[in-house]
Amino acid sequence: MPELRRNPSANSSSIAAAAKAPAIVIPTPAAGVTAPKVGFVSLGCPKALVDSEQILTQLRAEGYQTAKSYDGADLVIVNTCGFIDAAVQESLDAIGEALAENGKVIVTGCLGAKKDAAGDDIITKVHPKVLAVTGPHAVTEVMESVHLHLPKPHDPFIDLVPDHGVKLTPKHYAYLKISEGCNHRCSFCIIPSMRGDLVSRRIDEVLLEAENLFKAGVKELLVISQDTSAYGVDVKFRTGFWNGRPIKTHMTQLVEALGQLARQYDAWVRLHYVYPYPHVDQAIPFMGDGHVLPYLDIPMQHAHPDVLKRMKRPASGEKNLERILNWRKMNPDLTIRSTFIAGFPGETEAEFEYLLDFLKEAQIDRLGCFAYSPVEGATANELANPVPEEVREERRARVMLLQEEISAKRLQAKVGKTLRVLVDEVVPREAIGRSAADAPEIDGVVHIKRPLVPGKQKLAVGQFADVVVTRADAHDLWANPL
Repeated sequence: MPELRRNPSANSSSIAAAAKAPAIVIPTPAAGVTAPKVGFVSLGCPKALVDSEQILTQLRAEGYQTAKSYDGADLVIVNTCGFIDAAVQESLDAIGEALAENGKVIVTGCLGAKKDAAGDDIITKVHPKVLAVTGPHAVTEVMESVHLHLPKPHDPFIDLVPDHGVKLTPKHYAYLKISEGCNHRCSFCIIPSMRGDLVSRRIDEVLLEAENLFKAGVKELLVISQDTSAYGVDVKFRTGFWNGRPIKTHMTQLVEALGQLARQYDAWVRLHYVYPYPHVDQAIPFMGDGHVLPYLDIPMQHAHPDVLKRMKRPASGEKNLERILNWRKMNPDLTIRSTFIAGFPGETEAEFEYLLDFLKEAQIDRLGCFAYSPVEGATANELANPVPEEVREERRARVMLLQEEISAKRLQAKVGKTLRVLVDEVVPREAIGRSAADAPEIDGVVHIKRPLVPGKQKLAVGQFADVVVTRADAHDLWANPL
């Protein structure tokens, strides 16, 4: 997805656990016993990353080790993405590379659930030598395949797996997936066909995982799902229990409880994939104490009512501007991130200009934009009046040019202000961190000048720092520590 921010690819692969994953010490097996090693390539969005973490956790629980290279692995698992054509090709290329470098490959993830126009499995048609193929969130099926082709060790080190499981993110932040699947049938999207309908996790399980992550040192918890606002709809907002007290399986009650937990550990909670339903209004008041961040990631996709209707988007899209203005009255510090599609089938120049006018009024802080790309199996492919590719790209460029102006203006307004920043990296001349307005890898960063005066605040990865903003561009901020 094209972003204003020049960010790393969300689909970048990593063999075994990512370099920044927290270290887990596994003792040397007894003499004559060699723990089998599994390589792992993880592609796709944060939701797929959580699937990878769950598989790696189970592997560790059963005594398997992870390999850092293809030739050091007894087999390789590739977790794929299949949302758009570019992601499909990247996944197929990764599978091909793993087969060429190792030869024993198990495939899981969204592409595993995708069929071609003839109804045939895409992966085995291109790579018939793979050992097994499963769809997304399929830990049990993946482990069954691993057991078949690489029998599990006789002496698993279960006690060495941390309560929060194995994570592929840096130690100081983690993703918390609260549900699987989606009940919407947006015409451009095939996610429900791969991940199924909405299935909300039990609220006590979600809160227990959050607590374990905070106890392990996580300072930022990023709440993810396909539709965070719909959490609990499938179970009719069933009442659960947490610490002996009743709590509904509902977005707003979950956000309130997560905020209370975060306060205990001086941590942040950030909300992603929030559809703008009316009850989101109830979550804004929880964003006033610095723990539930004043940040909403809202995938709006368009602004014109007729385009939204062709997209079959949920919620009342024509009220999004009204909601945004109201939310900012409730919390002036609110940051809004969103994604949009330019050149959707049937989009007229007038409808596109409507979108530009919306962006000028809404003043979205962080924005990514697709030029519409047909996805095999999506009903949008059947819509009349497709927009020529060159027009799609031209419109995407116009959106991003406008957004650069908006972003630069909004960031310039922060010069001279004091911000709390979470430090992600420390290098010789500066530290790099993120404010409440910046989600990892998709938004901007804050460049912090390292203090040279003795006694000044020390900057360390995974810790908070108070800084004063000295400069801004359209992407990032520069600041001095207090």
